[in-house]
Amino acid sequence: MDKTAIKNYAIWARTKLIEDIKYKASLLGITEKGIADALPQSTTQEQYFDIGTREPYAIRGVQIAQRKKNAQESDYLTAYNSIIEEVAYTWFNRFIAVRFMEVNDYLPCKIRVLSAVDGRQEPDIVQNPFDAKLDYTSAEEELISQHQMNNEGDKLFNMLFVKVCNDLSKVLPQLFEAEQDYTELLLNISYTDQDGLIYKLVHDIPEDNFDVNAVDEEGKPIGQVEIIGWLYQYYNTEPKNETFALLKKNVKITKERIPSATQLFTPDWIVRYMVENSLGRLVISGQSLVDSGQSLVDSEEERIAKDKELAERFGWKYYLPEAKQDADVREQLNQLTTNNYSPETIKVIDPCMGSGHILVYAFGVLMQIYTQMGYTDKDAVLSILENNLYGLDIDKRAFQLAYFAVLMKARQYHKFILKKQPQCHIYAIAESNGINMKHLAYFGAQLDELAKPVALNQMQELITTLHDAKEYGSIISVADYDWDLLHQFAAEFDISGEMNLFDSFGIEATQQRLQELVAVGEVLAQKYEVVVTNPPYRGVADVDVKLADYIKTNYPDSKNDLFAVFMEVCHKMNVKSGYQAMITQHAWMFLSSFEKLRAKIQKLDIVNMVHLGARAFEEIGGEVVQTTSFILANKHVDGYKGTYCRLVEPTTQQGKEEVFLAKENRYVACSDNFAKIPGAPVAYWVSEIDQRNFSEKPKLDECFLPREGITTGKNDLFLRLWHEISADNFFAFKEEAKWFPH
Repeated sequence: MDKTAIKNYAIWARTKLIEDIKYKASLLGITEKGIADALPQSTTQEQYFDIGTREPYAIRGVQIAQRKKNAQESDYLTAYNSIIEEVAYTWFNRFIAVRFMEVNDYLPCKIRVLSAVDGRQEPDIVQNPFDAKLDYTSAEEELISQHQMNNEGDKLFNMLFVKVCNDLSKVLPQLFEAEQDYTELLLNISYTDQDGLIYKLVHDIPEDNFDVNAVDEEGKPIGQVEIIGWLYQYYNTEPKNETFALLKKNVKITKERIPSATQLFTPDWIVRYMVENSLGRLVISGQSLVDSGQSLVDSEEERIAKDKELAERFGWKYYLPEAKQDADVREQLNQLTTNNYSPETIKVIDPCMGSGHILVYAFGVLMQIYTQMGYTDKDAVLSILENNLYGLDIDKRAFQLAYFAVLMKARQYHKFILKKQPQCHIYAIAESNGINMKHLAYFGAQLDELAKPVALNQMQELITTLHDAKEYGSIISVADYDWDLLHQFAAEFDISGEMNLFDSFGIEATQQRLQELVAVGEVLAQKYEVVVTNPPYRGVADVDVKLADYIKTNYPDSKNDLFAVFMEVCHKMNVKSGYQAMITQHAWMFLSSFEKLRAKIQKLDIVNMVHLGARAFEEIGGEVVQTTSFILANKHVDGYKGTYCRLVEPTTQQGKEEVFLAKENRYVACSDNFAKIPGAPVAYWVSEIDQRNFSEKPKLDECFLPREGITTGKNDLFLRLWHEISADNFFAFKEEAKWFPH
């Protein structure tokens, strides 16, 4: 994968999109200074704007409504910049989605939209628009012919691209809006401009980077859905730099900037390690595979060998068999092991999903589990989307891409999955701010007299809980309401009674928001067999006051950093005996400020850990971000031993992976022993002798009273280097000398 080309394009594309969109907005009289009125000759069907050219700029029909919506939502400079940014990332996401789909022949229109199969500059859809499987109106057919006759290639391309996006809204409604809006009005693209977005997307990034079937000389996949993640990370480069520059000026990170400040694309091998050792372990340890119905094996050696055999069968090369346990520990573990998991009952969530990298790999592992159990690919895909995979993110941009990435993974296995429009439990965090509470009285029309007041009360509580939810994201704690009841409540409303037209205005929008709140609330409230994530890393001191206060109130033991807060959040999401897999900064393992958090971790079993240290992410140099990845089991058995892989010494991402696969620098340690050391650091490398010394020998402060000893009190004044003083003033040569050795 050509990450340099991907990075260069993503950074450049954001700037280019914003510039182009601002220019197009200015043609409509929308600038940073305000929104201009239409010229006097305008009508309700046609509006004109003075843009300094010989002829005024005209908009017609639906464009007028789109401009009106833009004007209503702009309040002002902050809203103006927000809308420009939203339009930019929306079209960026759509360009990437269409490019990915056309390369893999996934487009429902069955023709390339941005490029040509034979390499021509003119896209296939422009060359042969009527070959596309699109339902053109007679007016659209006439307009296409007109553009062709006038040789207006770019105008035709713009029209056809919007048409394709509207067609895609039927199968990907969360990425391609079903209704025309101001984002279409502000679109201005060209395939003929060699300095334009489309030309560079097609020509600067190698096509095989998008091709899921492409492999290199060694047979390793080149084109992966993960290209979407890299594009998302690089697109955020400049906003991230701006946020850090503001931090230096003591400007706190606002909720709008948290995604760009904290997003970090997880290395592929770490994703595989986390998923294989959590989701994969759930299956292997439960002995729930078709050919594993026999009784539990007798010896630890046999168990480890069997675990390795099963992992190898699936190709899980990052899976670590559970460490060899003592007999009494194994007996307790066997009693806690569930061996009757059916695939449909396994819930997996990434509460900080970003662009969906972890979810995409989890999808592949789930497919392996389903097919091993005898399911067809089609049945497995539907079940995974409807029963297994869940994801949340505070950033709408990330949500769109994660949603797309997961469905593209599903499309690999099920050709017609997009047409079926399956329920996909992947959401952007929704907040309740601004909901018209008067509308609630008209919902739940189909409920009986007993159920409706219960539903109304629970909905009101949920709305209160999710107020300002975009400030807090997945760390919000939601009560476990009657979710079926709330879904029914939001499904229907009745305004046939006394409700007047004014009161009913906007009730459809309220319904949509209520349905979003219920969906997000349910995901936040329920428990999961597997929780896997790469949480944000950011000191709470850097975030705004509202978020900081919420964390200090609700997570006092992990309040120093967001990653530590999410360690607690993920634990709360986990079912008993479930697995929690994370990659975080390693500060929690050692620093005294995380001692209370470590005490909570002591009540769980650390199954294994990959201690990465610095430079685990190839995009980050230096020693600033030092990380560790680990698997926690939501249970505790005294004497349980975990496996620890020390990868601190290698100085590159690849070097760490190679040491891991070479099975070097591995330790087996019982986390109970960490408490023998003052502060209970996760010191897995400390020998048993040293651990006994800490627990059996007296501490230094029990034998001595340490004191500082002789001190100058002010070194700058009273100390000098040898060459700084004269020999005439040194005690060795003169009794009344001023300077003495120190």
